Amino acid sequence: SSHSRSLRPSMFDIAKIRADFPLLNETVNEQPLVYLDSAATSQKPQAVIDALARFYSHENANVHRGRHTLSENATRQYEHTRTLLADYFSVKANELVWTKGATESINLIANGLASRLKPGDKIAISAIEHHANIVPWQQLAKRTGADLIILPIEDDLVIDSVKCCEFIKLYQPKIVAVTHASNTLGNITDLAPIITACKAINAISVIDGAQAAMHLRPNLQEISCDFYVFSAHKMLGPTGLGGLYGRFELLNSLDVYQTGGEMIETVSLTQSTFRDAPGKFEAGTPNIAGVIAFSEAIKYLTSLDFQQMRQHEHTVFDYAIKQLSAIDGINIYSNQIHNIGNISFNYRDEHPFDLATLLDGFGVAVRSGHHCTQPIMSHLHIPGTVRASFALYNNKDDVDAFIDALKNSIELLD
Repeated sequence: SSHSRSLRPSMFDIAKIRADFPLLNETVNEQPLVYLDSAATSQKPQAVIDALARFYSHENANVHRGRHTLSENATRQYEHTRTLLADYFSVKANELVWTKGATESINLIANGLASRLKPGDKIAISAIEHHANIVPWQQLAKRTGADLIILPIEDDLVIDSVKCCEFIKLYQPKIVAVTHASNTLGNITDLAPIITACKAINAISVIDGAQAAMHLRPNLQEISCDFYVFSAHKMLGPTGLGGLYGRFELLNSLDVYQTGGEMIETVSLTQSTFRDAPGKFEAGTPNIAGVIAFSEAIKYLTSLDFQQMRQHEHTVFDYAIKQLSAIDGINIYSNQIHNIGNISFNYRDEHPFDLATLLDGFGVAVRSGHHCTQPIMSHLHIPGTVRASFALYNNKDDVDAFIDALKNSIELLD
């Protein structure tokens, strides 16, 4: 009934949401902070910060091994986060491995697949990948004698799904590693046809979800990739924590990455056996406090209506694009339609560092440089970009303050 729906209070109250993030109330260089660097790390709601403090103040104990109350309580909370995250991604808890971030996750996968590759096999990546989804595959190719091949992209630096499918069919790579959304440009990849093409030739698909995990709330069952990696700190959670999803049979068949306590089944002086996934990939004492605090971030994200959150992010992003485009001499490199909310731009031939430094003087936090994507910069023939990245807690006032600061900065440059 439309009547009862209209009575439901809007679940996306931006003023209320902003109040949950203490850092947004800070000042920088005597100016109110305008935080436009969420692609580098998202801000944390108070609930996440409180959970960290609470664990260390009142609950601190190691997980899995203890029989005492504190340890059992910590273990229960730690594993509960895994369950919450499994619900978030629509997968099973035993398909999620904790790591220290998306970078370690990709390294773990690359290491685990090494024994499946022989000289002449192919690994496909794209030119818009973060260095963390390039360098581990370069190293793996070097170790195994495999060849690294580059998937086709369109002129506007969007992965060309149609051409990719033909490319995958033609070159028959063993592994295809692509980003779900570009950290530099925000461009969203149409994954469905690429994953279908991978399945047709039994290629293993590895998706870098570091940027997309929060903005797109991916249903991994529907996406149906083999692996998906993410970082907690880009999902309102703590730093030094992330993980990977792996289809269970495939995940469990990977070679172990690190060895030591906790990941073993039995150990004698001459040999050892390992636990099933995810345990076999979680050696040593994990980031327990981080995992437990991350549960608050997941709860926070799932408490928001996803369509409303996405709509809000779109509205702010579109508004920023329109305002930016109206400034003479601004070049925008990002796809302006299929985007998670990252805008990469330059002003004439000014160096991005200079512009970012001036913006910082006005309290506006943006990132400048090559954003760990040097191949993108080579492709565009530029030294770097200024990147303004938006998240659910940004609003139009942030955009106005940013545009105002940008115009003032440009006046200082000219």
